[in-house]
Amino acid sequence: MPESKQFAIDELSYDNSWRLFKIMAEFVDAFEKLNELGPAVSIFGSARETPKDVYYQMTYDIAHGLAKSGFSIITGGGPGIMEAGNKGAFDANANSVGLHIQLPHEQKANDYINLRCDFRYFFVRKVMFIKYATAYIIMPGGLGTMDELCETLVLMQTKRIKTFPVILVGRQFWQGLLDWFTAEILSRSYMDKIDFELFSIADSAPEVLELIQSKINIDPYQAGKAEQVL
Repeated sequence: MPESKQFAIDELSYDNSWRLFKIMAEFVDAFEKLNELGPAVSIFGSARETPKDVYYQMTYDIAHGLAKSGFSIITGGGPGIMEAGNKGAFDANANSVGLHIQLPHEQKANDYINLRCDFRYFFVRKVMFIKYATAYIIMPGGLGTMDELCETLVLMQTKRIKTFPVILVGRQFWQGLLDWFTAEILSRSYMDKIDFELFSIADSAPEVLELIQSKINIDPYQAGKAEQVL
């Protein structure tokens, strides 16, 4: 093998080895910061919502209510829905977790985080969202929100994680997707009707809080760590 080609292969192997250590370091850092978190709820949604928007205020109310009930709140740590979730927890003097991702166009972390983890790799970050979640709240959002929703449903469908409450908030926003699931996926037997039981739909903060309380059979003040086994 020509020396130049061998050098290129060695360099690639070296780079990949160091990348593995960086990935491991992100896991270790997050585990150390979050292992004593206790029961938590992960909240997802658009980074483009503003404090004037309905779903921003609804997210704040949901997070504040859950925090007052003893749950920590986990978000992506950025603006929009993430900020609303962290602010609700922060104002309730609860753990307000931000799993902040480094992006090419830097996304500034919001000001309402009291426990922050930083990530370069999306897949490491997604493990933390799931591992420490007692429930998922899915607010209206874009591709990132859809990614989190679908991956979580797949993991529950395939029994890779235990089933927990996944609540889609905003029936008007989500109904088109649910209709498409029925018309195009269910009709072709690409999913089963029972898979629709993997998630619920709510239209208000009180409805979300009631669903969480009815579906989670733990007292967050008495429970220990309620984490997913991945």
